[in-house]
Amino acid sequence: MRALLAGARIVAAHALRESLRRRVFVVVLGLTLAFGALYAWGVNELFSDLDEFGGSPFLDAETLAGATILGLAMFGTLFLGVVLAVFLTLNAVRGDAERGLLQPMVVRPLGRGAYLLGRWAAAATVSATYVVVVFLGGVLLTKLVGGYAPDRIVVPALELAGAVAIISAVALLGSIALGTTANGIGVLMIFGAGLLVGLLGSIGDALGSETLTDVANVASWALPFEGLYRDALFQLVADASSRGGITGALVQLGPLGGSHDNPALFPVFCVAYAAVVGAVALLAFRRRDL
Repeated sequence: MRALLAGARIVAAHALRESLRRRVFVVVLGLTLAFGALYAWGVNELFSDLDEFGGSPFLDAETLAGATILGLAMFGTLFLGVVLAVFLTLNAVRGDAERGLLQPMVVRPLGRGAYLLGRWAAAATVSATYVVVVFLGGVLLTKLVGGYAPDRIVVPALELAGAVAIISAVALLGSIALGTTANGIGVLMIFGAGLLVGLLGSIGDALGSETLTDVANVASWALPFEGLYRDALFQLVADASSRGGITGALVQLGPLGGSHDNPALFPVFCVAYAAVVGAVALLAFRRRDL
């Protein structure tokens, strides 16, 4: 086990150095700053128009506006984090093998298990840190510009981190059998399908359709990153939605996919899910002829 972890650290450090050499993080930083600037502008414009609601006693306009735009920021943060995770792992196995970079790294004492663990650790750590920092930045901008603060911060941030860690594992598994382009497209389509099913679930809740609701709930277990995202939205407005009324009903719908709380054991399931994906990836990697 000690040798496995030591080998994984070597691989993770190598992957991060390669990303720095290719200036991946420079591009990410530039896009993130642009996203932050656009978000701050949007928050300012939104909250400057709240007076048009005229202080309605039936609607808390500030809570609705803040929860909606922060929910959109959460979606944007998750999307950017998923793209980062995918690009850090999409050519981890097959791409490196075709370029002749993989073979020297998986010989003993490193081994294939250490290689996979190291690549996943690098991608998951970077992308998870990224989404947490960007999400907290969005919360800070919303507070400074619009004066709104969400009900809970820590749990949504951790759930976003868990979501991109799971996507990293799925992308790493795909890199064993698929080429770079095919793997990237496949993982992003899986991510989009998961969010689409979550949106259908919110429509099902609104229409009272048990079928759509059941499909969304099943998708939350089959694609747990979607369940983490829905629960993060729920935690964001937990106190406001519990008060009921028009505001509570609207904020619970969420901007892109309805919020929904998860069972208490769902985080344990997510860990087990990532472990199973890793085990399948290791089995497939060991069967692959380099």
